Amino acid sequence: MLLDWLAAGLDPAKCVMFIQSHVPAHAELHLLLSMITPLGWLERVPTYKEQKENIKGKDLDTYGFLGYPVLQSADILIYKADCVPVGEDQVAHVELTREIARRFNGFYGGKREYIFPEPAALLTPAPRLPGTDGRKMSKSYGNAVMLTDPEPVVRQKLKTMVTDPARVRRTDPGNPDICPVGDLHKIFSGKETMAKVYEGCRSAGIGCIECKGWVADAVVKILEPMQERRKKYEDNPRLAWDILEAGSARARDIAGATMDEVRKAMGLDYGPNDSSKDEPAKDSTK
Repeated sequence: MLLDWLAAGLDPAKCVMFIQSHVPAHAELHLLLSMITPLGWLERVPTYKEQKENIKGKDLDTYGFLGYPVLQSADILIYKADCVPVGEDQVAHVELTREIARRFNGFYGGKREYIFPEPAALLTPAPRLPGTDGRKMSKSYGNAVMLTDPEPVVRQKLKTMVTDPARVRRTDPGNPDICPVGDLHKIFSGKETMAKVYEGCRSAGIGCIECKGWVADAVVKILEPMQERRKKYEDNPRLAWDILEAGSARARDIAGATMDEVRKAMGLDYGPNDSSKDEPAKDSTK
């Protein structure tokens, strides 16, 4: 995954990339946030319902799966993010993060205006990428074109992509605006190709295979330089590990400072100067 990020152009000098399990504060904040997150908030997350319906053969009846959005919230809030770049399907998770931050601030903010900012979702011009089966593109669904796929694999995958259901026969006209292949063209193809797609599809002047070939051309053109950049790190994995180690150290510092604030706000900042350490806890039930 890191190699994909670097190949796509993320700059370690600007982006802190790290291994989550090397920053234990994530797990600590997840635990604390899970104590104030109502169960109903998690059960109404759209992706929870969607994946329960679409992913078969895996046991999804666990807190780890239901509570995963709380861990995502911890990932976001521990760095006090103002905005989060996400796909359209993740907007609900960012909204949940906002609700959790609001609830935490209400419980523990005290005289301060807030402890956690409420982050906004940052969508790109292409907020949802269709997969080869017409659903959202997802590794879990097995309908994804991977950044490492060689050209023949990309073309084969896109050749099987579903199209406008109105085009039953080659002579039937179609509509690119309701076709998953048309959606990919809008993301990856230029104006000249788009004009040919609209004209050819609506008049049945082109077949779906030809149209898929054009979108494959555009996708391959984007992937090739990424795969070329990836080779640098594939040939020398130590470069990638150095980035992760440096990023993890920096992330621990930032996350640790946030957790100091969180523990203090929640009354969990036990220390040598905390008189409560020397006194037995009072039983509030008496």
